[in-house]
Amino acid sequence: MSTLSAGILLFLIMDPLGNIPLFLSLLRNVAPRRRLWVLARELVIALVVLFAFLFGGEYILRLLQLKQESVAIAGGIVLFIIGVRMIFPPGRGIFGDIEGGEPFIVPMAIPAVAGPSTMAAVMLLANSHPGRTVDWSVALFLAWLATAAILMSSTVLFRLLGLSVLSAVERLMGMLLVALSVQMFLDGTVAYIRAAGLPAGLP
Repeated sequence: MSTLSAGILLFLIMDPLGNIPLFLSLLRNVAPRRRLWVLARELVIALVVLFAFLFGGEYILRLLQLKQESVAIAGGIVLFIIGVRMIFPPGRGIFGDIEGGEPFIVPMAIPAVAGPSTMAAVMLLANSHPGRTVDWSVALFLAWLATAAILMSSTVLFRLLGLSVLSAVERLMGMLLVALSVQMFLDGTVAYIRAAGLPAGLP
């Protein structure tokens, strides 16, 4: 996977357009002069968490005694579920009910931006090609930067595009994410079969 492909994958998982209504709802009761500060703080927290999983993913896998193939298969399943929920969102939104007040870490930083699927994706990237940590770091930062730019402009985008357009774009991103998740699942399955010493071309 190229750096650009990895960046696009992470951007799709972060789903900034789909998070615009959620973020606007969370910031509704926050003082206007603090909204950008709160949003920037949550985005930075999410970036720190994701980089921690990028650089510490190998040690986490060793601690849990997990194989790379199992993470790839599990990541593909999780991404598939997230993609389906983006295409057919439940009534309470992708992340369920959100309580009022000024948000801190949950749910804006985690799981809206740095969700389980994003953490699994960066761990998978780090462990599938350990020698390309710099490439994955660039991909993660660019995906986060694009996400941050969209979310920081959420008020303007919501006013210009409207909820219906944002919902349509989110569903399109969900379809792309489903396709990527299926490919990740198949790659993980093939890698597991090869690691088990079985021929990959079994019927």
